[in-house]
Amino acid sequence: MSAEKTEIFDKVAKMLEDHGFTIAAKDETRPWGGFFVIDENQAQDFANQYFDGIDVESLKIGGKLSPKILLVAPDARLSWQYHHRRAEIWQVVEGIVGIKTSNTDEEGELKEYHPTDQIKLQQGERHRLIGLDGWGVVAEIWQHTDASNPSDEDDIVRVQDDFGR
Repeated sequence: MSAEKTEIFDKVAKMLEDHGFTIAAKDETRPWGGFFVIDENQAQDFANQYFDGIDVESLKIGGKLSPKILLVAPDARLSWQYHHRRAEIWQVVEGIVGIKTSNTDEEGELKEYHPTDQIKLQQGERHRLIGLDGWGVVAEIWQHTDASNPSDEDDIVRVQDDFGR
């Protein structure tokens, strides 16, 4: 792992710990960067910190929200994807990121998002997070849309992927 990647992961881990969050899991191995998963029991605290206190009870369908922090590397793109069993809410925490969305398999135009900017992605809406000049840090909440079968990492339909996944 590059020194720069190690540095940003260490910085974000410290930020999360300073805010009192318990890191349930982390993945530094993604080719586009990686993520931290926050303890589900801290979903409301996470929403208070990163989503202006949005009421997580109003979002809960499947009983959990899977709060995460995504770290996207400069000039890296997550897959052009969508989900069958979740909607997502993203809020930029640090850096400037690009996001493309569309209701079809054709990518929409690139829009820049800055710290405190928020985007709500509907179930089935195609989306792609893109690192621009520097590292981007994005808070994410999943809104599970099927209470009997909550979304997971397997609920990713990749339309296009730079990494052949």
